[in-house]
Amino acid sequence: MTRPGRFLKDNGISVVFGAGFLLSLLGQAFAGQAVYNEELRSAGARPIGFGHYLTTSHFAVDVTENWQSEYLQFFLFLFATVWLVQRGSPESKEIHKAGPESDRQQRVGEHARADSPRWAASDGLRRALYSRSLGAVMFLAFLGSWYAQSVAGAAAYGEERLGEFKSPLPWSRYVLSADFWSRTLQNWQSELLAVGSMAIFSVYLRQRGSPESKPVGAAHTSTGIEG
Repeated sequence: MTRPGRFLKDNGISVVFGAGFLLSLLGQAFAGQAVYNEELRSAGARPIGFGHYLTTSHFAVDVTENWQSEYLQFFLFLFATVWLVQRGSPESKEIHKAGPESDRQQRVGEHARADSPRWAASDGLRRALYSRSLGAVMFLAFLGSWYAQSVAGAAAYGEERLGEFKSPLPWSRYVLSADFWSRTLQNWQSELLAVGSMAIFSVYLRQRGSPESKPVGAAHTSTGIEG
């Protein structure tokens, strides 16, 4: 049996970021409830409890609009960096390695090792699927959270329109509306800015000991190496 201390040491990133995610989600829920209840009081309605707030479209749309932009960021970065490179950045492959690389470099098929995943050593569809499984899952997570955002956003927008004595929009019209794309694009642009900035800043700046940074003494032109 794995000791708790060893488990935490071996899985520190997932444990710490997972706990941070849950705490920030809980904090967002309490803050969102306060904002929502203030809006209800301003409209002359009764405030709602915390459990009820968690089932509202107000909470759902605020959560999912951030999730979909994050998964879009990772999906685009995974696929774009197969072909695109940034000289001097540890976020990039070496310039001459642009592309999907050879079977030998990727350790698949006859080049798989004893400890390679089983599907890496297989042929045909299984290997093709496994070779792109990370990006595919990120894309599906993006689509799912994007759809959830659009449904929750349509419901939230419909509530706003009812408060103004207007008819709610059907989902098919809401996804073409300015409200939906304002919510969506403000998240997309921030994610693209963050990824692009990281790629550029890491050419010239360092963070000692981080795998997201080059070694402190590495040349600015060194590409694809990690500290």
